[in-house]
Amino acid sequence: MIGMNLYRLKWKLVLSVLLICIVISELAHCDKEAQEQRKSPRKKSKSAKTTLAKVAKKGVMTVKSKPMVNPPTQGQILLTQVLNRGKFIKVGESISVNAGATLELRCRGKPVQWSVPSYLEEDDDGRLRFVQHEKYGVLTLVNTTGADTGEYSCYPVFCEDTDCRKNYEKAAKVFVFFPDPQELFVPSADYYEVIKLRTNWPTRLPCQVTSPAANVTLHREFPPVELAVDGTEISFDVKKGFTIHRPRPYHAGALYCVASLGGLRQSSTKYMLIYVNYPMAPPTPVIQASSSSLAIGENLRVICTVMGERNVAVEITWEYPGQQIGRPQYTLESINPVTGSTTGQQTQSTLLVDEMRDVDQGVYTCTAENLQGSKSASITVKVLHKAKPTKP
Repeated sequence: MIGMNLYRLKWKLVLSVLLICIVISELAHCDKEAQEQRKSPRKKSKSAKTTLAKVAKKGVMTVKSKPMVNPPTQGQILLTQVLNRGKFIKVGESISVNAGATLELRCRGKPVQWSVPSYLEEDDDGRLRFVQHEKYGVLTLVNTTGADTGEYSCYPVFCEDTDCRKNYEKAAKVFVFFPDPQELFVPSADYYEVIKLRTNWPTRLPCQVTSPAANVTLHREFPPVELAVDGTEISFDVKKGFTIHRPRPYHAGALYCVASLGGLRQSSTKYMLIYVNYPMAPPTPVIQASSSSLAIGENLRVICTVMGERNVAVEITWEYPGQQIGRPQYTLESINPVTGSTTGQQTQSTLLVDEMRDVDQGVYTCTAENLQGSKSASITVKVLHKAKPTKP
């Protein structure tokens, strides 16, 4: 009996030890899982995913994706010239193509548009063709002549739905010369071209040559003399011509260019330069009346005065109440130099209204205008009725 009890006690101890080991093992496993979860990001439970899907399906949560618009960088706009046998070269600021040869330019982009000299845009004789491929556009000009000399450019076009816009800032440009052994200057239909010399704006004489190797000089017709080109007062650019940077009265007259290359020497179109003393700003009139209120039958004088630059024309016009009934306009005009000034002048217009009537009451306005614009000034004049004598 005692042996049986000892046997049972032994087994109880073994079971207890096994139970304790199992508990310790489970605790260690749990601790290991906890550490792994802290090291790795948590995953959403299946129930959480199901909830989000149901919310999105009901329309409570909406996710919108905006299209990414990546405009091409400057380096993506590439203009190349196609040569014989499929060779390509990247163009610089200018290139030369012999007259009679074919010009072929390739511009990378989808899509692209082209700009050509106005002569080609106006005269479509079938020599010019544009083709847009998947990744680039091609300009082809056949049977070229010296008249085709000018700037050629391509620029990308960005389209969103049906709205397209041209990006001129990213244009690729090249000036193309077409040297012609018989024509040193780009042909012109005009024998004389009138150009205004404005005091506040540089003046350009195109004198466009077909070959960059031509030597070009500027001449006055009378008295016959070659003008000095010092790069400051007058400068020359083979792609633009001669520029008079600060026009003065002595620049006016008939001028022309002479080009020479090899044994060939030719003259350009004549340019008739007319000097215009261009104003710096619109005129500012000042208006005043002999009186702001007059009795019926009295005479009114309204004076409009403009201070401006010497030899700059100013035109003064009037608006007054009497115009509504056809009252004629009587004005006195005068132009006088400003005392103590060598550059200023005073322009004045005086409106005369004789024997004021009721219809002459109202707003009087004078407007002064020059080449820069116009400004107005107004004043209001009242007409007073004479008091009737009282009966004794």
